[in-house]
Order: sequence, then structure tokens, then C-alpha cells
Amino acid sequence: MNHWLAIGAGGAVGAILRYAITKADLVQDMGSAYFPSGTLIVNVFGSFLLGLLIIVLSQKFAAPDWVRLFLFVGVLGSFTTFSTFSVETIELFELGKHSIALWNMLLNLFGSLLAAAAGLYLGKLVI
Repeated sequence: MNHWLAIGAGGAVGAILRYAITKADLVQDMGSAYFPSGTLIVNVFGSFLLGLLIIVLSQKFAAPDWVRLFLFVGVLGSFTTFSTFSVETIELFELGKHSIALWNMLLNLFGSLLAAAAGLYLGKLVI
């Protein structure tokens, strides 16, 4: 399969999944009007999945390049969103919600890092 096509198709899937999750009633109920919980959820969950799948698909199953590009660059690359996190954080600062903006920064950064580490660790346990 063409690598560009794999990335593009995966990107479409990831973007649709991100939109669905951030607009789901569950996510809306979990967040407040001022905290962007949907973005936090997709970033942390996406980081965990990337860590896990990198190990499992690269080392255990030796997935072909197009599969890894579809999932890692396409699906998970568009599922997670650094740009939305950045804009939402700036908007929180502009609204005077400084403590919420700082919590958003800390939770996205450290939550995503810890989730990626957990995914990598779990992947190594599986193989």
C-alpha cells in the first residue's frame, strides 16, 4: 500500500475518532465549561496507545511499514492534538483562568508522558 495513502487514511480515521470522543456526552459531562477535558483524554489515551502499539507491532508482530504508518502517523497522529491543547491553554489564560490553564498544561504534558511510558512498559510485558 502506498505510504502516503496509509497516512492519509489513518489521519481521517484519527480525526473522526478525536471529534467523536471530544463531542461525546460522557466527555462533555466530565469537563467544566472552562476545562478542555476532551483534549486531555485524547492526548493521554493516544499517548498510551502509541507507546503500547509501537512495542507490540514493531517487535512482536513486525507489522509492515504501511500498517505502522497508518496507525502511528495517521490514526494516532491526528487523534492526539498538540495544537488544540496549545490554543485552549492560551484561551484559558486570556479568560483569566490561570490556575486552570496551568493544570491543563501539567495534566496534558505529564499525563501524556506517563501514559506513553505505561504503554511502552505494558508492551514490553506483552512481548
